[in-house]
Amino acid sequence: MNELSAIWPLFGLTLSTPRLQLRPILDADIPAAVNAALSGIHEPGKSPFSNPWTEVPEDELGANMARWYWRCRAGMTPDSWTLLLGIWHNNEFIGCQDVEAKNFASLKTVSTGSWLKKGAQGRGLGKEMRAAALSYAFDYLDAEIATSEAAIWNKQSLGVSTSLGYEFNGVYRDQWGADVVEVQRVRLIPESFIRPDWKLKVEGHETTANFLGT
Repeated sequence: MNELSAIWPLFGLTLSTPRLQLRPILDADIPAAVNAALSGIHEPGKSPFSNPWTEVPEDELGANMARWYWRCRAGMTPDSWTLLLGIWHNNEFIGCQDVEAKNFASLKTVSTGSWLKKGAQGRGLGKEMRAAALSYAFDYLDAEIATSEAAIWNKQSLGVSTSLGYEFNGVYRDQWGADVVEVQRVRLIPESFIRPDWKLKVEGHETTANFLGT
């Protein structure tokens, strides 16, 4: 009988840093992801997300998160994909790092987004998980550009971006939930990437790359 990773090769991917393990979220991981989100990510009413998904009633959050994971899996094609990587620290689920691309074969561009539960913030783990995603995108997927964005007030996220070498790439105004927000775009190329002093360890890349058509 086939292993699940033989049917869905993304489930065989693992990225390892000195303190973290990043791997695609299995159904069995969803309760841990929901518990991490319920433990708190940001101050009430101060959502850093364009879709304020954390501000729904607690009894709706879990189902919404599961729908999002399943929707991303179902929509995965070489032309459009969102790789959702759960973050584990000391065998505890602490957040999520996503890597997204459209028309990657021609554009060679990825965008990233992430969240980290409050109890894991302030220790450099957000920077470490973004550095892992960038190392994988540039060194394994051969991306040529990485983009991200954050509300202009989100100094923590923008600080991570600048510490990794991103350049500011324009500001736009958008509706995030009930709020109108000034959003800062950032852009990074491999030559400007301020690399960490550790080397990313990767398992399961070849089958993942074939599945994504990279």
